[in-house]
Amino acid sequence: MRQQLTKFSSARAPLPPAAPGTPQSTEPTAGSDHRRAAPGTTPGAAGKPEERTARSGSAKPRDPYFDNAKYLAIVLVALGHSWEPLRADSRAAGALYIFVYTFHMPAFMVISGYFSRSFQGKPHQLKRLVTGIAVPYVLFEVAYTFFKRWADDDPNQPISLLDPWYLTWFLGALFLWRLTTPLWKIVRWPVGLALAIAVLASVSPDIGDDLDFQRVLQFLPFFVIGLFLKPEHFDLVRRRSARLLSVPVLVVGLVVAYWAVERMNAEWFYHRDSAQEMGAPWWVGVVMTLALFGCSMVLTACFLAWVPRRHMWFTALGAGTLYGYLLHGFVAKGSRFWEWYDVGWVNTPLGAIGVTCAAAALITVLCTPPIQRIFRFAMEPRMPWAFREDPAATARQRVETAAGSKAEGAEGRVPERK
Repeated sequence: MRQQLTKFSSARAPLPPAAPGTPQSTEPTAGSDHRRAAPGTTPGAAGKPEERTARSGSAKPRDPYFDNAKYLAIVLVALGHSWEPLRADSRAAGALYIFVYTFHMPAFMVISGYFSRSFQGKPHQLKRLVTGIAVPYVLFEVAYTFFKRWADDDPNQPISLLDPWYLTWFLGALFLWRLTTPLWKIVRWPVGLALAIAVLASVSPDIGDDLDFQRVLQFLPFFVIGLFLKPEHFDLVRRRSARLLSVPVLVVGLVVAYWAVERMNAEWFYHRDSAQEMGAPWWVGVVMTLALFGCSMVLTACFLAWVPRRHMWFTALGAGTLYGYLLHGFVAKGSRFWEWYDVGWVNTPLGAIGVTCAAAALITVLCTPPIQRIFRFAMEPRMPWAFREDPAATARQRVETAAGSKAEGAEGRVPERK
């Protein structure tokens, strides 16, 4: 009797757990299923073997903390874009703009690096890289070009995949960063090397605009730091003591931002030009790159300290942030082309509050499942016709299927009694 029970119990053992990082997503990500997206993987991974594994019960559940962080960060991205036209008439709007721009994209990049740790350039990972990042980059670069031709009455706007327009630069940067992930894992001082590259880029005016390479290099340290973070590092900033300590830091940050509005060029926070291109001596690029890196990391830690750890009403929206990121750009740019900010009441305090609320509502709607279903063809294309079948992946799938069938059969059997 004991031997039969032991055999029955072992037949019901769960399948091996998924690889580290696979249940999560990295960048502004896609996918409405709370278990689906997977950066270390990309938005295009949804619905693939990871999803089937999740349904069989062997995948680790998504951590709501990171989905909450991504949703809140994408809201800050939308708010920053909505405040940009208000800066000329409002010093408070300018201060909030500088404050948010110091850390909202670095926060995304740190999380992106954290969930890219498992990237090794394997065939299935490269497929996700193409379908989840490269394809959306191409489609939206073309879409933004035609939108500008129509909305801005600029029929000569060229289609240029090497010169990202507006928001698509981040997808190009993420593509390049993730490809270099194996390299950062073998060098001795990866963060120091990435920071040195960022500093050199900031004093190199001849890099040019291809693929927004200045941004790729100057933002690189944030992604590399994420690659080497561990869960315990995030546990540190989620402590109550860290939240309390972050309050005075955030207050000081807001005060400094208010002071800097009339004394500092906000373009330093875009990291898209060298010091010489902004009319400053080369050594200023070194100082500003290091100073902004330190400020961005401190404020990113403060932001992460206040991200809720439990499931919230917006947690599921964190899996659809890529949709919100790319789609809200049409409204953000359209508001400039169609001169919505020229309406008098918009530039009043109540108007600024209204614009802020509208931007938060818009980005929230754009992250919802109905929007994801409509635009999934562009964000998460499956494209089985574009790739050769991976024999190793097929073999793994057969093993998983056989193991699952065996487990289900064992569950259906009742042990005999003696």
